[in-house]
Amino acid sequence: MHDAEPVVLPATARAGVLLVNLGSPASPEVADVRRYLRQFLSDPRVVDLPRWIWLPLLNCVILPSRAPKSAHAYSLVWTAEGAPLVAISARQALKLQARLGERFHVELAMRYGEPSIASGLEAMRSRGCQRVLLLSMFPQYSGATTGSVEAECARVLATMSSPPSLVVLPPWFEDAKYIAALAERANTAVSQRSVRHWVFSFHGLPARYVRNGDPYRDQCERTARALALRMQLGEKDWSLVFQSRFGPEAWLQPYADVFVPALAATHKRVAITMPGFTADCLETIEEIGLRLRDSFLEAGGEDLVVVPCVNDSDLLLEGLAGLVREGRGEA
Repeated sequence: MHDAEPVVLPATARAGVLLVNLGSPASPEVADVRRYLRQFLSDPRVVDLPRWIWLPLLNCVILPSRAPKSAHAYSLVWTAEGAPLVAISARQALKLQARLGERFHVELAMRYGEPSIASGLEAMRSRGCQRVLLLSMFPQYSGATTGSVEAECARVLATMSSPPSLVVLPPWFEDAKYIAALAERANTAVSQRSVRHWVFSFHGLPARYVRNGDPYRDQCERTARALALRMQLGEKDWSLVFQSRFGPEAWLQPYADVFVPALAATHKRVAITMPGFTADCLETIEEIGLRLRDSFLEAGGEDLVVVPCVNDSDLLLEGLAGLVREGRGEA
């Protein structure tokens, strides 16, 4: 599906673009966070344990304990616009629409929460879009992220009468504009600050998924190497880590919350950027910007520079517009 040839549409046709990110709760209240976590953690592509084992554990043990803690964390990052990830994604969609023009119609959707994938696909069908280009905001492919988005799109389309056809845009983990946007953000963040080491942090994944063939780790490493090259970093100037793990199962390593504090013994000033996150969110603002920074300073570090995500960077949006045009079959 990812290697499909571009679909060439008539010059007059209007194509839909579904820009999809992970999602956020409707509010930082415990009930809304519990509802969001239930939807997220019930996805068999996220947690692939047998349903008869996992669902009782999720509903009776994990949600009662995790939802209040997560609600508190969300309250620390919530803004006047709401959840940062959703607000930033909305700006990305508007900027992408401005670059693509009237021959495209861009809709924003979240895999979990609102606006839903179903509402986005229905909006484009009602506007007469015969084909929808799926743009996942996960640059590196994993079955737990982009694969889940694709599965949900297929499920929703199967329920529609006269559904639009779906064109899945490929992963863009080495796109030149994306890498340039990451480097621009990083260089701006450390301007006038002396940094001794760089850390590139990606969202974690159970190691078993990669052993079973998921390409995620390889694509993360390729992104990291492309970024290091763009930033003119030597091999010893940067490290790759994985964050946001949960549960007792082994996840991809090194673990950010172990590796970064340990760096304080040899590197007092460190910068960390999160190339796999295209919008600042709970995992970048609270997990890295608050908790990991505190751990680094407590371990004896002097400065942990947390680089903002690419968010609505003009370079990023130029690159995404190019990917959409290429996927539509335009030069």
